[in-house]
Amino acid sequence: MSAREIQDQKAIAHEMFVRQVAHASADVSASPLRGATICSTKSRRDYALEPTADEFCEAADTSLLPVIGVGAANLMRVLRQLEVITKRQAPRIAFKAKGSILLLDLADILAVQAEGNYVSLRHQRNPYLVHESLSSMAEKLKPYGFIRIHRSVIVNISAVEEIQPLPTGEYRLRLKGGKEYLVTRKYKHNLRDLAQLWVGSERLCG
Repeated sequence: MSAREIQDQKAIAHEMFVRQVAHASADVSASPLRGATICSTKSRRDYALEPTADEFCEAADTSLLPVIGVGAANLMRVLRQLEVITKRQAPRIAFKAKGSILLLDLADILAVQAEGNYVSLRHQRNPYLVHESLSSMAEKLKPYGFIRIHRSVIVNISAVEEIQPLPTGEYRLRLKGGKEYLVTRKYKHNLRDLAQLWVGSERLCG
């Protein structure tokens, strides 16, 4: 799962919890007591608390109602736990550097660029050299939202801010911080992965 997907899921979870808090609070204040009888009728009324002669009644399981009340009281605590778990599970990369093993969040790596027998991790603060091939890095980083745009460049799709078509049939990408990279025609099909939804721009990456 990519860092961008994790952030999207976190935002969705937050919105769901907020809605549940509002709904649960309203439901608890207006909910019937445990063991109330809900009746189905043949009239236009769907449910009634007291049966009549023409109504078929059955005991409803309202045991969930107190649970909803308890859940509403604990939703914010659960949300905080979810945020901690999400942060803990954010993908990171580990590599040797100057005799130590560094750990970096993949979300902070804007691009990976080949430099001889090494690759340069273009981190938001400082670049890091790692002794590995670009092809190997491309395979390892693909599940985490990185795409290859050039024989010597891989970019983090969440860092791309602008795509500029060129007369040559190639494209230029602008990343966060202003760094620009060329997308060759061989890899331009990978641009489709830059967004989950394209509106009126399908031919751009065709």
